[in-house]
Amino acid sequence: MNMKIKHFSILAFLLSVSSSTLFAQNLTSHPSNLFAADDAKLVSSDFSFTEGCSVDKKGNVFFTDQPNDKIWKYDTDGKLSIFLDKTGRANGTYFDKKGNLITCADEKGQLWSVSPSGKVKVLINNFNGKQFNGPNDIWIHPNGDLYFTDPYYQRDYWQRTAPDLSENDVYYLPKGSKKIKVAASGLVKPNGIVGTPDGKYLYVSDINAGKTYKYAIEKNGELTEKQLIISKGSDGMTLDEKGNIYLTLGQGVFIYNPGGELIAELKIKDGPSNVCFAGKDKNILFITARKTIYTLPMKVKGVE
Repeated sequence: MNMKIKHFSILAFLLSVSSSTLFAQNLTSHPSNLFAADDAKLVSSDFSFTEGCSVDKKGNVFFTDQPNDKIWKYDTDGKLSIFLDKTGRANGTYFDKKGNLITCADEKGQLWSVSPSGKVKVLINNFNGKQFNGPNDIWIHPNGDLYFTDPYYQRDYWQRTAPDLSENDVYYLPKGSKKIKVAASGLVKPNGIVGTPDGKYLYVSDINAGKTYKYAIEKNGELTEKQLIISKGSDGMTLDEKGNIYLTLGQGVFIYNPGGELIAELKIKDGPSNVCFAGKDKNILFITARKTIYTLPMKVKGVE
């Protein structure tokens, strides 16, 4: 159901969609610098908990409904369909260059590679013989190297009640290798993760610490030069072509410029969990928010 955006001032607009309210306020300039002058849209509210949205090369979005153990597809024509049932309780996802959907299957602490036809291959399932806490979010470097966060969140579908690993770390798997390395440690609960399209920097959100860090990615894949860039944690994350960083936390999507300054905020009553840029031109902001999914036309394009 679409409803027209009402402009209350040059700095804000309010949108009511179905039973949820979406409020956007640009904190430094007029919203039109980022948001297209168009309707926002509640696509569906028929899920249990949406997460892990990723976009393929054509602009189709794939997202998870973890409690229902499904991966859904939202195509560029606005059609919803189930891509995969029985997903290993998939959470975060990311497409590799071959079109495989790499998923954080936290039911057994694994990473899966799912082919376009839905064929599943388990990429990794342990670290030095110990089960991962629960792979949560993932990003793939342009060279094929893979980074993922591994916080421990007790799930009601687990039989285990304590982690095998004592730390909540960020891990790194070089392309073509089976040797997993710790990329970043000393974090409370690393969650959202995203890298720049040039492969030079990685953003990691420590959601329980309320901080988001920026790391330099060395040629050997190691992370150095840890820098606190934003004093806010995040669940899912994405970037746009201007280098702006999109965080999801609580009841908002918070947009920061590359220097870590808050420039805009989308307040979503349902509570956003993740975000990506969808559509053929990657200019549609796709938001997963608990039982719902939203789209919002933008004047910037996504890059990851």
